[in-house]
Formats: sequence, C-alpha cells, structure tokens
Amino acid sequence: MALTFARPPARTTAAPSASWLGGRRLGAHVVIILVGAVMIYPLLWMLASSFKPENLIFSEPGLIPTGFTFDNFVHGWTALGSPFTLFFLNSAIVAGLSVIGNLFSCSLAAYAFARLEFRFKPVLFALMLGTIMLPFHVVLVPQYILFQNLGWTNTFLPLVVPKFLAVDSFFIFLMVQFIRGLPRELDDAATVDGCGPISVFWRIILPLMRPALAVTAVFTFIWTWNDFLGPLLYLTQRDNFTVPIALNAFLDSTGASAWGPMFAMSLLSLVPLFVVFLVAQKHLISGIATTGLK
Repeated sequence: MALTFARPPARTTAAPSASWLGGRRLGAHVVIILVGAVMIYPLLWMLASSFKPENLIFSEPGLIPTGFTFDNFVHGWTALGSPFTLFFLNSAIVAGLSVIGNLFSCSLAAYAFARLEFRFKPVLFALMLGTIMLPFHVVLVPQYILFQNLGWTNTFLPLVVPKFLAVDSFFIFLMVQFIRGLPRELDDAATVDGCGPISVFWRIILPLMRPALAVTAVFTFIWTWNDFLGPLLYLTQRDNFTVPIALNAFLDSTGASAWGPMFAMSLLSLVPLFVVFLVAQKHLISGIATTGLK
C-alpha cells in the first residue's frame, strides 16, 4: 500500500498595504523637510535681518520683520570707504586665477601619475596623498616666511601662484582616479598615429576629463571665494581685501558693529556662489557620479 504525504501549504507573506507604504513615505518626507528647515534657517534669518532696521535685528529674532528698509544695502555698499564692487572684483580675480591654476597644474600632475612611468612614482604618489592629511596650519608659518622674503605679502601672489604648482592633492587624486578609468587603448592608438605624451594628454585625455575638470573648477571657485584665513594673512591694505575680509571689517571689537550692512553684503556675496552652482550643477553631479563609478 503506497503512502502519500500531503505537501504543506506554501507560506505566503502579506504584501505591505498601500496605506502603510504611503505613511512611511510621508514620514520620510516630513523628516527631510524638518532637517532642511533647520539647515536653511540661518540663511533665512540673515535674509530677513538684512532688510531690518539696525535696532530690530536682535530685538525681533523672527523671520518676518515688522520694519522694512533698504538702507543696509545702501550703507553697506560704501561703508568701508570703497565701493563693495572693489572687493567683489578682488575675490573674482583670486578665484578665477585659482581655478585656472588648479585646472592646469592638477590635470598635468594627475596625467603623470595615471599614465606615465618614472622613478619613485609610487613614493611620490604616496607623499602626495599624505599631504591631504596634513593640516594647513602646519605649513602656515613657513609659507608666510617664504612669501615675506619674496616680497609677495599684500599681493594676490601668495593666494594664486601655489595653485599653478599643483598643491591641491584632493583634485589630483580625483583626476587620477578618473584617468585610470579611461581605456588605455585610446593612448595606444594615438601613439601609433605618432602622438607623444603631450599630444595624447592634450588631444585624448583632456577632452575626456571634462566631468572631473568641472568638479575641480566648481569646488576651487567655492573654496577660494569663501577663503578667509589666506587673505587675512597676506592682505593688509584695504584696497586688496577680498569679500570675506571686507565682511569681517564690519565687525568692531568695541561693540559698534554694523550688523545690518554686514548681513546685507553677506547676502550679496552668496549670489556668485549660487550662480556658479546653478550653471554648473549638471556637470558637477555628472562629474562626481562618473568619478565615483570609475
């Protein structure tokens, strides 16, 4: 007599209900909105304070001003004895030259590390990576003594010239990783056609590096535009001040600080950053994603 065993019923897992999924999605959006509100609140407060009279900035800390004025922008533009256009121009010169310097020097250094063969290459690459972990304050005094002996203090040279010498190891490493992801067959084909290392770099590698170059340009501009310590050390004459140093001039240790004009000029100083980010947003996201994948 044959025995037959009944197969136990298969377990079925109940699918999450649509209401549960909707509630979870709603909760995630609420958390994101709250976190975003906390992060953007200082910016909104500065925006509101820039349109408040001086006596209402700290007495009414809310975002909706009871008094509304444009005097902070009018007074702040000429409060330092020179029109604020001068400080914007100084920052634009320093940031623009820094972008050009980093694009030129870091791309060449990255190409050498990624494609060329030379003695002590692994050691030099390790030393280059080690400088990423080196605090800026360690080399602060030696650099200042060097630039002072060269007679470069109170000029833009200490802020710009190092950028043409591939001192930003982060961007070199970023470009090295990007170049290593490019097929070497492209280099070989160009070499067969008679191209040397410089021609391979200029005609093959550099055009393909546009995403990495875009990331380097945007971050260099933002970091240089917001740099405070470097200009504070090397720029002493007011006509050479960059925007962060000019904003600091509104503060007075005796308590007579011009808060309204400072907030107004701080708001205007953010405009170039927003414009650069919005214009280069597509290339920036593409560059970061492509570099990460490679």
